[in-house]
Amino acid sequence: MPQEPRSFFERITGARLLGSSGQEEVQYEDNGDQTVAVQPEPDEELAETMEETEAEPEETYSDENAGNEEEQEGQLTVDVFQDDQNIVVQSTIAGVSPDDLDVSITNDMVTIRGERRQQYDIDPEDYFYQECYWGTFSRSIILPVEIDADRAEAKIKNGVLTIRIPKANAAVTRKLKVKAT
Repeated sequence: MPQEPRSFFERITGARLLGSSGQEEVQYEDNGDQTVAVQPEPDEELAETMEETEAEPEETYSDENAGNEEEQEGQLTVDVFQDDQNIVVQSTIAGVSPDDLDVSITNDMVTIRGERRQQYDIDPEDYFYQECYWGTFSRSIILPVEIDADRAEAKIKNGVLTIRIPKANAAVTRKLKVKAT
């Protein structure tokens, strides 16, 4: 059997493709009278890289230690956009009562805090999937323009919190009369 040319990937990386059994594919060389199996030599750079990689200790992570730490807050996902008069912040907060929400607005930031409470007490071993976040959450958003925090309003409809904050009327120019003293 003639030796197959190496693929682009093999030439660039120095790696060799493995067969379906997980073993390195055998390459063959034709010596005239007979075909001989040849074990290709690894590239020098690849051999050095492999030695360096083996020398580095692997980092390990375990979820078991995560439960021992103080419970972390979840972070809300938000959309923030503008129209002509307002900055609008929207977030999906399904399952959260309006009484469990706290929305704070300063001149340059909106902070949303709350808690999503589980309705059932479930043993962790009884879960097949656990993808929903339950517990406290918060999110602070720095606003890109000046706003009028006194006229802001927040509403929940179909599990979506919408905060509408009027922009400050920065375009109004006020002229001052200069007085002589």
